[in-house]
Amino acid sequence: MLKKLDFYFDVGSPTAYLAYQKLLQMKSIYDFKLIYIPVLLGGIFKLTGNQSPALIPAKGRYMELFDLPRFAKLYNTSFKSNPHFPVNTLSLMRGAIAAQEMTCLNEYINCVFKALWVKQLDMGDPKIVADELEKNGIDYNAIIQLAQSKPIKTKLIDNTQQSVDRGVFGAPTFFIGEEMYFGQDRLQMIETLLIEDREQTESLVK
Repeated sequence: MLKKLDFYFDVGSPTAYLAYQKLLQMKSIYDFKLIYIPVLLGGIFKLTGNQSPALIPAKGRYMELFDLPRFAKLYNTSFKSNPHFPVNTLSLMRGAIAAQEMTCLNEYINCVFKALWVKQLDMGDPKIVADELEKNGIDYNAIIQLAQSKPIKTKLIDNTQQSVDRGVFGAPTFFIGEEMYFGQDRLQMIETLLIEDREQTESLVK
């Protein structure tokens, strides 16, 4: 039976944003535990020799004009390309680890994802980050102070290395047990498993 889903993400990835929106929809329907694992996508690329699709002009243009808007429409969620992309997300992802420690990760990533991929803000600007977090009831000073601590910095490095050791080469990536799924477009496969799991559970109850 499917009990938990590991979600490796970096807020600077538009496909991770789409995955996040779809996962929230799935969580409202199916019974499973969603485990958020913040990683640094740039670190993953460096460790694996991979690169962002945006660095390949034809692929980046296709994703921006067609692929991402299509999936946003399919998921019935708002999405806009960010004119400041790519954003250096080191501080934002350290912030995610800090928010996780402060038990406000859901609020934090919801705020940051929307700031990047709906509001089209420059989240590389600390003043804008502070303003957005405070607007959403998140203590920016507490987050940034904790994010600059050695344990938080080390945790992000460890998460990133652990993801690569597990076979991750990009984000978003998902694991069900040791089964890896890469890309938000694989969530349909995962949803099929969730449906099967629910049907099996219901049959046992009967």
